[in-house]
Amino acid sequence: MIGGLYEGSLAGLGSVELEHADGRRERLPVDQWCDGRPGDDALLDRCAGPTLDVGSGPGRLTVALAERGLPALGIDVTPYAVEMTRAAGGLALLRDVFDHVPGAGRWETVLLADGNIGIGGDPAALLRRVEALLHRRGRAIAELGAATRTEWVRLRDARQVSDWFRWSHVAHDAIGAYAAEAGLRVAEVWTEAGRCFADLTPLG
Repeated sequence: MIGGLYEGSLAGLGSVELEHADGRRERLPVDQWCDGRPGDDALLDRCAGPTLDVGSGPGRLTVALAERGLPALGIDVTPYAVEMTRAAGGLALLRDVFDHVPGAGRWETVLLADGNIGIGGDPAALLRRVEALLHRRGRAIAELGAATRTEWVRLRDARQVSDWFRWSHVAHDAIGAYAAEAGLRVAEVWTEAGRCFADLTPLG
């Protein structure tokens, strides 16, 4: 159900909202995921070498990197999102980041953009996996939030609702602890167009 609602929103079949456990709702920003967000260019400028875009969605960043001449691979668990990336000229695989990912240990950049540090509801586990994917001289770029919390959320539209799933948010003052637990260090925290990012590099 989660995938179906998400795919429908990408296809423009209806307005899908993210519902929080306290009842708050917000519309999924599908237009931004497809068409781009302020700050994207600065994020892309920091990517170097083979780049893995985790939770790549419809592939705007994966495609933009390829257009810049960088080897880039998007991975996502939603088939339609992967199809959209491929149709736009990007390379993408239907893959969970915790499953087998090609090039593990050799990626020079790993992206966790658009709040994807929340995948799985366990930032420490996700960052440990990212550390294993990175080249020892690579970097991860994680987009941060305004506050640190893990919550239960679900997707809904006018006709249907998904099961609840866990999602996390990490603020700039908490990323250091999560990074250290994963064998990473915070090389820099920076902002662009109202968005906050952290550059993370392996400790070894």
